[in-house]
Amino acid sequence: MTAATPPRNVTEREARQVAEAAREQDWHKPSFAKELFLGRFRLDLIHPHPLPAAEDAQRGEEFLAKLRDFCETEIDPEVIERDARIPDEVVDGLKELGALGMKIDPKYGGLGLTQVYYNKALALVGSVSPAVGALLSAHQSIGVPQPLKIFGTQEQKDAFLPRCARTDISAFLLTEPDVGSDPARLATTAVPDGDEYVIDGVKLWTTNGVIADLLVVMARVPKSEGHPGGITAFVVESASEGVTVENRNAFMGLRGIENGVTRFHRVRVPAGNRIGPEGAGLKIALTTLNTGRLSLPAMCAGAGKWCLKIAREWSGVREQWGKPVALHEAVGSKIAFIAATTFALEAVLDLSSQMADEDRNDIRIEAALAKLYGSEMAWLMADELVQIRGGRGFETAASLRARGERAVPAEQMLRDLRINRIFEGSTEIMHLLIAREAVDAHLSVAGDLIDPDKSLSDKARAGASAGVFYAKWLPKLVAGAGQLPVSYGEFRHEVDLSGHLRYVERHARKLARSTFYAMSRWQGRMETKQGFLGRIVDIGAELFAMSAACVRAELLRGQGDHGREAYQLADTFCRQARLRVDTLFDRLWTNTDDIDRQVVKGVLSGTYTWLEEGVLDPSDDGPWIADATPGPPTRENVHRSIR
Repeated sequence: MTAATPPRNVTEREARQVAEAAREQDWHKPSFAKELFLGRFRLDLIHPHPLPAAEDAQRGEEFLAKLRDFCETEIDPEVIERDARIPDEVVDGLKELGALGMKIDPKYGGLGLTQVYYNKALALVGSVSPAVGALLSAHQSIGVPQPLKIFGTQEQKDAFLPRCARTDISAFLLTEPDVGSDPARLATTAVPDGDEYVIDGVKLWTTNGVIADLLVVMARVPKSEGHPGGITAFVVESASEGVTVENRNAFMGLRGIENGVTRFHRVRVPAGNRIGPEGAGLKIALTTLNTGRLSLPAMCAGAGKWCLKIAREWSGVREQWGKPVALHEAVGSKIAFIAATTFALEAVLDLSSQMADEDRNDIRIEAALAKLYGSEMAWLMADELVQIRGGRGFETAASLRARGERAVPAEQMLRDLRINRIFEGSTEIMHLLIAREAVDAHLSVAGDLIDPDKSLSDKARAGASAGVFYAKWLPKLVAGAGQLPVSYGEFRHEVDLSGHLRYVERHARKLARSTFYAMSRWQGRMETKQGFLGRIVDIGAELFAMSAACVRAELLRGQGDHGREAYQLADTFCRQARLRVDTLFDRLWTNTDDIDRQVVKGVLSGTYTWLEEGVLDPSDDGPWIADATPGPPTRENVHRSIR
């Protein structure tokens, strides 16, 4: 055996190659969002709105009723916030309810809920306690059950899924102290030794890791004879010798979350616990996240519903200058934003989830857009609620109760939601990930033209292929249904949504033209234009949300379920979104990106250190990044198992 190595120093190109190798390379099923970025508005892929099967809906509603009763009677969110811990009896109750196995097939002891109802359950739980929602999500969306469901052997499913469904909590361990969204530098190793692997390394921000019984661990297998090596996924028993939880981390929000630092020192794992082949770890992680990411927008949509409820109740009671504050335009516009955006977030979530359940569309971009858009908009809604509540929004629920007022945890909601813009792919990383998928068709036909390592003959062949592709594609971006006043007439009722869909169609073509122009202009430097790519993705997210909102409104109208009101909310949301889209298009070409880069260089070189004078830094002088050198533990094991 060889010893574990410290974090690898890799070049930017090597890092990109590792990330590219982990991508799903092919598109075997249609994707509404992928087509949208290519300038093709495929409304037929999402309309009529797909619906769950009757038996799935009945099973889901029955569980939601039980879960609602449990949340109302057994979960005290103030206790979790005060003690920074979910009581063991709450976790035990969730186990008895079957909540650990919501997405696990009944033949393994799970409930077999659809993605739609799993997300409804997370929204419900998260509205009571986001920490409990995070526990359930981390366990099922990215923990052991999901990767085993997709990539596990039958033996692994038989061994682990019944445990995950009822008794065992799982966690997903990828991040390291000096390795975040750049897995090429992954330092944890799994060295083959006969029929076992020996794992050494340190993992950071292990949600559920403090209480987990089973772990999905990503580690690098060294290449050797008979071992292709590469980043590989393993199921590891947390009770294994050499596994130590060295710290339970504390955060701005999600105070009950069981997140820690886990050290592996010569931990022996049977080869039978390897998920998939060696080198497939990142692909497994990314594929798992295709649907796993939908858990975050589920809780974001739930947060929006709660924000709307509090805004409605408070702004109708609180009076200023002779009338309720809601009737003052400055406050009313915030309430309208919360209401319309909540409708759109739920529309995006339900549409993406139902498409995931039907498995007839590739939703990797849709799920990523839902995560990106949901996390950003939920944060804005919570921030607006704090503003609507004024000083009471900044005051804790405990303080409000102590002086005799309703204990509304608005400031806690803001703190709890903030992490969603960071974990399971930060907003910045999501921009790059989605942008890569959005330009996949271009790179497939023209990538060799901008690849400096390709030969002249390769570039010539690529040029010929690109010429054929663009000769067919570009003319289709000139005109479309969005220019015909009669298009999408089935969305024209007392409130007319057809104009918004025509807007989406026109601007999808404009988005594709802008992307093509940028690729022609910057070529190989396109990947460095992260500001531009982020705006491209944000435009696509708004267009996707507009489409989902209109389709959901028509569904509700057809069902006779608040159809008129749904059309009003969709109309309001689309009008607000169009303003944002217009601004984003303007900023594609008129922005401060170049001058910003100059300032950044000046900051890093110390040019502006004089600007920092006159303050004191209360931080201590510890290292910016903790030492993660492999070796035996130096701290007490704070892991605890809830049984």
